[in-house]
Amino acid sequence: MSHLIGLLATSLVLGVIARRSGRFPEQTSLALNAFILNVSLPALVLRLVHQVSLAPELLAAATTPWLVFGGSWLFFRALGPRLGFAPGTVSALVLTGGLSNTAFVGLPLIEGLMGTDALKVAVVVDQLGSFLVLGTVATVFAAHATARDTRPVVLLKKVLLFPPFLALVAALLLRPWAWPGWVDGVLGRLGDLLTPLALFSVGFQLRPSGVKGRLRALVLGLGYKLALAPAIIALVMLALPGIGPLTFEVSVLQAAMAPMVTSAILAADHGLDPELSALMVGLGIPLSFATVPCALWLMR
Repeated sequence: MSHLIGLLATSLVLGVIARRSGRFPEQTSLALNAFILNVSLPALVLRLVHQVSLAPELLAAATTPWLVFGGSWLFFRALGPRLGFAPGTVSALVLTGGLSNTAFVGLPLIEGLMGTDALKVAVVVDQLGSFLVLGTVATVFAAHATARDTRPVVLLKKVLLFPPFLALVAALLLRPWAWPGWVDGVLGRLGDLLTPLALFSVGFQLRPSGVKGRLRALVLGLGYKLALAPAIIALVMLALPGIGPLTFEVSVLQAAMAPMVTSAILAADHGLDPELSALMVGLGIPLSFATVPCALWLMR
């Protein structure tokens, strides 16, 4: 757990220091975002989804990230305009509030709180839930929010050519076949770069002085992500028959995780309020280290 917190905090702080040092060009975050979305994320998706277990009893847990994103779309689209938020701000909240960090924060945190047995559920929620949402509906939403041409064929083309989506399709098609160990090693190395580079990029874009001016949006966004979303998932899972305690608790905790780092990268890449997106991640991750254990305590 300390290793996880150290990596996240160090990467984020280094990004902040790099921006203030003046030794990095202003376009640093744009270059890093391009590498993350076109290299590291596709490698990670290709490696993990190729290995995913498709046990039927876990499919209910895999639907929870879809519900979180759908709830985010309804919640922020309903309240954002009434609070006077610009369309770009609303879209940024939908993306960062609707996608949970179920991998780099979720997996180590759940293992630390609940043990290794909980990982079999957490991995399915991450790979069949969060990854699929990111590569499909979240990508469509981001493209639609910024596209001048919103014809379905144009949006579909953007999704089909989105490298993480191509990696997702390839991983699913290649599941019946094993690949050489060196391929898995290369994909692992490239995928491992995602967390430090993504948080460095977020830190580079993070402007803590902007918190005061974005307080209403942050309270609304993090309130949904860290409290309302897991509460909704808890009610849904309780209503389903045959859901065991382990699947119930892990599904709720994954919904309670901080915003996905890649969601902020996706929002920034499409020009959807990059400052707010960075603040959602930069504040959401440390807050989640307190709110997620509270959620587990409440469930028990």
